[in-house]
Amino acid sequence: MEWMYQNLRVDYTEMGQGPLAVLFHGWGANKELFGAVMKTLSAKYRVAAPDIPGFGKSQEPAQPWDLDDYCDFARAFVRYLAGEDGAEVILAGHSHGGRILIRLTADHDLPFSVTKLILIDSAGIVHEKTPKQLRRIKRYKLGKKLLGLGPVKRLFPHALENFQKRSGSADYRAASPVMRSSMVKVVNRDLREYLPRIQAETLLVWGDQDRDTPLEDGRLMEQSIPGAGLAVLPGAGHYCFLDRQYQFLAVMRSFLEIP
Repeated sequence: MEWMYQNLRVDYTEMGQGPLAVLFHGWGANKELFGAVMKTLSAKYRVAAPDIPGFGKSQEPAQPWDLDDYCDFARAFVRYLAGEDGAEVILAGHSHGGRILIRLTADHDLPFSVTKLILIDSAGIVHEKTPKQLRRIKRYKLGKKLLGLGPVKRLFPHALENFQKRSGSADYRAASPVMRSSMVKVVNRDLREYLPRIQAETLLVWGDQDRDTPLEDGRLMEQSIPGAGLAVLPGAGHYCFLDRQYQFLAVMRSFLEIP
């Protein structure tokens, strides 16, 4: 299915009937990873998942987005599906999708009512950089500055782009220039201040072997979000809903009361 948002073509999948549940994927991923989750939820819910702009089959924004831009997209997409103001919805997000939903649901002036929130290996906590990380960042900034100088760019026009592709995480290296800039904007945004504002019944699901968003982040969110509960999946990494799919789906059935 397709939907237009700010002249961007957004591809999404929808199945099932009943109350609305919307899933948002992580950075560098796509809606297809939610296939088994959507099938399970569709037994009771009308469940939808978009490819967030810049990922999957959806178009990339013309300019870099920050977290507020992603929240505006999520708000508009859910409102489009809900069809009317005040509709009750369930929201779930993995990693970057969770980051979006933390910021979104901290806003109490939404055109819909979030009854349940599910954060899966969610991003949103920014940790203090280690000395090694600070040295790496310093080297990167220096290299970027030197390769961006006019004479160097004229002599080596592709050097800066190649340098950026070799630097940073796998997600950063794989991204286009626009999405790399977007990633920088969102990953440095710490969302701790928003956690206590979340009013929806919240479930956190985490892999105990997650190295991208460590379990300590999940425990911090559990303590900060009023009434939140944390389910830990042993042996699972950052994609706990794939690594321990059977256990994850059992948790979903219990939380969402799916027979």
